[in-house]
Amino acid sequence: MTEILISGASVAGTTLAYWLGKHGFSVTVVERHPGLRPGGQAIDVRGPALTVLDRMGLLSAAADRKTGIRGSSVVDRDGNELSRDTESTPTGGPIDSPDIELLRDDLVELLYGATQPDTEYLFDDTIAGLDNRGAAVDVTFERSPARSFDLVIGADGLHSNVRRLVFGPEERFIKRLGTYAAIFTVPNFLDLDFWQKWHYGDTTMAGVYSARHNSEARAMLGFMDPELRIDYRDIDAQYAEVERRMADDGWVRPQLLNFMRGAPDFYFDEMAQIVMDHWSIGRVALVGDAAYCCSPLSGQGTSVALLGAYILGGELKRATQGDWVDHGVAFTNYFKRFHGYTERTQFLATDNIPGGAPISQEQFEAIVNSLALSNY
Repeated sequence: MTEILISGASVAGTTLAYWLGKHGFSVTVVERHPGLRPGGQAIDVRGPALTVLDRMGLLSAAADRKTGIRGSSVVDRDGNELSRDTESTPTGGPIDSPDIELLRDDLVELLYGATQPDTEYLFDDTIAGLDNRGAAVDVTFERSPARSFDLVIGADGLHSNVRRLVFGPEERFIKRLGTYAAIFTVPNFLDLDFWQKWHYGDTTMAGVYSARHNSEARAMLGFMDPELRIDYRDIDAQYAEVERRMADDGWVRPQLLNFMRGAPDFYFDEMAQIVMDHWSIGRVALVGDAAYCCSPLSGQGTSVALLGAYILGGELKRATQGDWVDHGVAFTNYFKRFHGYTERTQFLATDNIPGGAPISQEQFEAIVNSLALSNY
């Protein structure tokens, strides 16, 4: 049985683990976090990605976990409502649509459950080294004993460790969008009833939306600075930067900053894209944000991760004869089938950047409809 190691247990990694297991491969997933990583923003499953969830038998369960947000308000620095919208929201787009908006950690929990009990998980560990030069990939871990795998797939996000080890430094592939965001769980201290509130200050943005049937809320704090470089692993520096940026812009920022330091799931990073002209070298390939991050500004990151994992798993199945898989053919076909789609979805992010060209609904639908899913 072909043994495959996946690095990363978020959307792309768990989806790929499911499909590889279904197609008869032996799958191990290594995840740096001690368990499934908590938190994250409300994300959207759209277009053909809904078909992937349906084929996994998870569409109904995902729909049951929808945020149920009814609309949003924009307020001034004193909290007075300036406008309201019951047709669309900043996080989910049109409310009356077939798309599913749910919390990132809720979706990952569903995907993880679908991989059980056939997938081996190595939590609280990461890849320390890869030797990709032979008939297998020799892998050393930070904690677990060294092992060999037939293939290794990096599904480890924007700052992919696998990409760095095999393809080279992040700077070769990253396209910075000049925007930073912090996301974390807070109490529903505004008593929001399936609602969102947003305030746009002179240099910053702050938003709060209810979650999990109003029992909690998620906060988002953002700002633009094309010149800023901050280590995504240095949480203390991130706290300090967010506090400095938010200090003078009013509304409920003081309360949010107070909650921020005690949040169990604080996340901060830049909005950026990953642009590559190939996603594999030898027996190692990339999937999801590690290969073609669209950034949250595109509204398509989760859907693209689901689709990429589905197609990669399917192409590996298609390239298998008996107990041997022609990974070179599979990786080549995966890139050919999906690269154009990822390029088009990355363009969507410019609609959220000042000076970017707005994209019409017709253009968006053309992108979504451009990918015909094979039934592997």
